[in-house]
Amino acid sequence: MAHELQGRKIAILATDGVERVELEQPRGALFGAGAKTELLSIHPGEIQARQWDLNPAGTLAVDRLVSDASPGDYDALLLPGGTMNPDQLRMNRDAVGFVKAFVATGKPIAAICHGPWTLVEADAVRGRRLTSWPSIRTDLRNAGAEVVDEEVVVDGQFTTSRSPADLPAFCRAILDQFAKAEHRVPG
Repeated sequence: MAHELQGRKIAILATDGVERVELEQPRGALFGAGAKTELLSIHPGEIQARQWDLNPAGTLAVDRLVSDASPGDYDALLLPGGTMNPDQLRMNRDAVGFVKAFVATGKPIAAICHGPWTLVEADAVRGRRLTSWPSIRTDLRNAGAEVVDEEVVVDGQFTTSRSPADLPAFCRAILDQFAKAEHRVPG
């Protein structure tokens, strides 16, 4: 398992307010499996991370603006949560456009906690079986998703989880799903 994602490049889309552990723990698991990651955001420099939405949790360096990124550059997409993070992403035309285009590729997308909110804005959840943080489940249902309360849900290209408490299972699931996907991005 140590190198099952060798040569894979994973996009992580986040901005200020991202729940730090929901970005760093999956990124660490991906790195441990041999993948390279790039943190995409809606502004350059650094993004402000949070812990449980309330407490500042340092900053994370942005690798690339989402407006300069193409889904063709990546093998998979990770959407971490935190309330403020996806709320800002779903108001940004470039972020929503990137997610919409990524969905169209059929490549795997993983979202945890509030992360699926951006999928709602990209009109990508209709007919899909998903889970999320409880407060956005009504939004998912209203957008046509079948919402369940499970640790991890895999439906086609989507892997979703509810909260930081689900991170161990979420990380295992995304490693599995990302490894099963056809490797398309040239080295």
